[in-house]
Amino acid sequence: MEIVKENAPHLRRRDNLSIMMLDVIIALLPTIIFTFVVFKLSALRNILISAATMILCEIVFVLIKSKPAYDGKKHEAKELFENFKKNFSINNILVPLVSALIFALIMPAETDPTYMIYPVLIIGSIFGMVVGKLIFGGTGKNIFNPAAVGMCFVKLCFGSTFRCPENNYYPSYTAGATGTEVTTGSTALPYINFAEGTFDLSHYSLFDLFLGKVPGLIGEICKVTILVGLVYLIIRHAIDWVIPLTILGTFFLDMLLVGLISYCGTVEGMKQNPFSFAAYELLSGGLIFGATFMATDPVTAPITRPAKVMYAALLGATTAIIRLFAALPEGVVYAILIANVFTSVFDYYKWSKEEFNWKNITAIASLILVPMLIIVWATCVRVF
Repeated sequence: MEIVKENAPHLRRRDNLSIMMLDVIIALLPTIIFTFVVFKLSALRNILISAATMILCEIVFVLIKSKPAYDGKKHEAKELFENFKKNFSINNILVPLVSALIFALIMPAETDPTYMIYPVLIIGSIFGMVVGKLIFGGTGKNIFNPAAVGMCFVKLCFGSTFRCPENNYYPSYTAGATGTEVTTGSTALPYINFAEGTFDLSHYSLFDLFLGKVPGLIGEICKVTILVGLVYLIIRHAIDWVIPLTILGTFFLDMLLVGLISYCGTVEGMKQNPFSFAAYELLSGGLIFGATFMATDPVTAPITRPAKVMYAALLGATTAIIRLFAALPEGVVYAILIANVFTSVFDYYKWSKEEFNWKNITAIASLILVPMLIIVWATCVRVF
């Protein structure tokens, strides 16, 4: 493969950028429809506020870029408008719209107090766009996923206000004693606490997790709609299937080892069927959504196949470590940002090759085995 060295923006596919963005929007539609059915106006509010804010940030950015350099002359508004039209295209709408949809779908349906949802959405959208993208120069030049940046910021600043109500959309399902139980956690993850030695899988079945019959951030709870979008993106070649499958495979393998060791250990609260435990973790939280729509961002993900495997293995292992040992029950957005930092390292042209060789295979094995050894050691210390 010939490595082309050129300035940003860097497009990972030859397809038209607008077509790529439309593919992602189409892939998100099943999940968006699900959120409208279950969360109704809350979902619409999240999407409209996020989209309006991010698109407005993009327009302001283009306006600033379109302003002529100072030459001591007074420029008329018509001239400024003409410059703006030259620099503005449909992509300046579609790209921030995709980021806004993803950001809106990883937000909660409610906050406490209720009015806090509005500053959360606006501040998160602005921070994600400005700090996560525009300060790097705009589309194609950012190194971090804007939606992940915005989510991490509002989670750190306003996380205590997040509320994820149980949903009773399914007729055969009753959420709690009253049908309106509210939790501050991310789906079923708070019931698995490594530090306290409790792996409680009784609250929700794997079927509940798969169909979205659980509380959680509005767009990440229904795995069926996310997987429909994943299949569409793979068929359209909008993403490389290697990234999501490596992320999910690495994560599942790490959790399976934790389940096996815990099952053989002495802590009764952690003795669960290893495969059920690993599947429960896989279907909980936002891992599948993040692996499908965020980790596969064509700008922030690597180019070559070996680099993609390294990137995805790091992301999957980091998510597992954060979930098991960190104070937060969810870790995928933080893992995505950490993996984004290493994208340029994995893609460095002097050692980044399209074909697999013993060097990149060794690197891939290290990125899988080293975190695995850390997880195994920590689990053994906890359960024996």
